[in-house]
Amino acid sequence: MITEIVRFTIAPGIDRDEVIRRFESTMPGWQVNENLVRKYYLYDAETRQGGGVYLWPDKAAAQAAHDAEWCDRAEKLYGSRPTFEYYETPCIVDNSG
Repeated sequence: MITEIVRFTIAPGIDRDEVIRRFESTMPGWQVNENLVRKYYLYDAETRQGGGVYLWPDKAAAQAAHDAEWCDRAEKLYGSRPTFEYYETPCIVDNSG
């Protein structure tokens, strides 16, 4: 498994409610991505940072989902180009039940 961390700076003038609305507008597309194991949306009002933490079967799946076209859409939606980090995920603890 691979954990991918995607970050971007949210443009001035986009408040929390609007960020969440924009996040929610992207959810259906992620729900149909058969390679995506899990996604967490991230938002920090103080630093104006947003992004996501994704769990993928491999790095190729992550990179395929976040191609240049996706980066262009994210920049238009949030105001900046995203950055990416990838980590091997050898173990997972899930205490959700």
